[in-house]
Amino acid sequence: MKELVGHCDSCQKPIYCLDGFFNGVKKDSGKIICFDCDDEEEAEGGS
Repeated sequence: MKELVGHCDSCQKPIYCLDGFFNGVKKDSGKIICFDCDDEEEAEGGS
């Protein structure tokens, strides 16, 4: 099952829940971002 949860707060890519798995990252600030943007933030040393 594939259900749209929202859009990445960084790049606006759609983020889905795939078979019960949230296909993104929820930050402490409450924002949701895709895995690609999270990897970029981690590489830059952000949180």
